[in-house]
Amino acid sequence: MAMRFLGKDPESPNGDSPTLYYDEERDTYLLQSWKVTDPERLAQMSIPDHETVIEFPERMMRFFPEVNGGSGADA
Repeated sequence: MAMRFLGKDPESPNGDSPTLYYDEERDTYLLQSWKVTDPERLAQMSIPDHETVIEFPERMMRFFPEVNGGSGADA
């Protein structure tokens, strides 16, 4: 599997998360981030059993190549 690191939240207190990756074989993005567990927020969505919801800050959008006009590497 060809996973490419695109960026890590520069404001992360522990430097671990959120993090964005790109899977070149599947042409999909993978986000390591905070799991949403608030029942009130989850009740507003229809989430299949095989899916989960994560939350990441808007400042992470800059790492998406479609947004920054490049490779997505630490912009």
